[in-house]
Amino acid sequence: MKIKRIISALLFIALCLPAWAMGEAEVVPNTELPVPKWRDVSVHDPSIIKADDGYYYIYGSHMAAARSADLIKWELISRDASNSGCTLVEDVQTQMQEALSYAKTTTFWAPDVVQLADGRYAMYYCTCEGSCPLSMLGIAYADKPEGPYVNGGILLKSGYSGYNANILPNVVDPCTFYDKEGRLWMVYGSYSGGIYILEMDVNTGLILPGQSVYGTKLLGGNHSRIEGPYIMYSPDTDYYYLFLSFGGLNANDGYNIRVCRSKNPDGPYEDALGQDMTLCKGRNGTFFNDPDYEPYGVKLMGGYEFLPLSRDKNKFTQAFRSPGHNSAYYDEETGRYFIVFHTRFANTGESFSVRVHQMYMTADGWPVISPMRYAGETPQPVAADAMCGEYKVLLHGRDINTVEHESQVIMLNADGTVTGDLTGTWACADGVNVTLTLDGLNYTGVMHTALEAGQKNWASCISAIDESGASLWAVRGLNQD
Repeated sequence: MKIKRIISALLFIALCLPAWAMGEAEVVPNTELPVPKWRDVSVHDPSIIKADDGYYYIYGSHMAAARSADLIKWELISRDASNSGCTLVEDVQTQMQEALSYAKTTTFWAPDVVQLADGRYAMYYCTCEGSCPLSMLGIAYADKPEGPYVNGGILLKSGYSGYNANILPNVVDPCTFYDKEGRLWMVYGSYSGGIYILEMDVNTGLILPGQSVYGTKLLGGNHSRIEGPYIMYSPDTDYYYLFLSFGGLNANDGYNIRVCRSKNPDGPYEDALGQDMTLCKGRNGTFFNDPDYEPYGVKLMGGYEFLPLSRDKNKFTQAFRSPGHNSAYYDEETGRYFIVFHTRFANTGESFSVRVHQMYMTADGWPVISPMRYAGETPQPVAADAMCGEYKVLLHGRDINTVEHESQVIMLNADGTVTGDLTGTWACADGVNVTLTLDGLNYTGVMHTALEAGQKNWASCISAIDESGASLWAVRGLNQD
């Protein structure tokens, strides 16, 4: 049976998906990979970059930063925004005194780092008072990804006298990215007047002249709980994907990750329903009115818990809450996609940890997230004899859920039917592209293999979205050979 699965997987890779194997010296079936030993770090709002030295770096709020060679074992390299805890900027409290003083704070919110055309690394840092959009966004430069970064000055500010926070952005949460033509952009914003984008100089990292002060508005307004924008271009689909976090960041406040897409870096962006995201905002006169913008965007994940199946060896489960403020990474050499985010957990207060999951593109051109954290797997078709069976299935819905959604149980049968807590049909002819109809809803997605760490089992998984933009995850149970 094992030999049959290996041959089947390799055959699918060779005939169906040669692009996925590009850059790989040797294709090892995922089911043969060892269980890794993760090393976790607590970096809030992690923004990822792969540097010239071969390491992946994540930069987060409070000047925390970490690096990894494999996206599995992370090493903290900067702890906090104190002069003794920050290794990214020497004497940070003095160098960034202008931004800290203006925002009446001693710490920093979510930064972003990009490598400029001349090889330097630019850090976009931001400060905020916290209870109001009194903020500054600045830039600093370094020759190496770990710094030391030297302050280059302030680019934007918000919250000044006469500033209208209902329509103008809070100048925090920057994300810089290159478009397919090599132009540099910065998307930013949190709550307040919404999410905005500016074109930047590829050599200096500064704002290109000739634009309005804050640039182009993409969505939001009237203090919508929407923040953490991050844009990634996919050469496979020729779309720009704008990731966003809806809801509040605390464990009980419903943080969830959503996405929309556009053919242009500066929009307009649409969701799976074709809704123009410029309409995604709170009504005039409202404040944190979630029902106004909850119907927008493809919801990729929110709080969730996979409940154990009767066949599971380990009955302990972990409930994840408020996953969000993500970054994303496309690996040009292998064609793989990753999403990096922080998450909180049920019954552990406000503690948080970084997670990396692999992403896949559906036949409809939407990214979907693997239900399980990245463990070294590569995109490979699932063998035909590993598809059918009992699955934990989790419906993320499109709500801003403050309590985790729990999994149900379904059976994918060999005759193409689905039975159990949800009923319908399923099909997956190539071991990759899967369609399901469950209780009258149609889902399009990707079947793949991921490690269910609690069971130490490489399991067949499904990641899909329905026509409205609600995600489904499914994980196959143990011992169904």
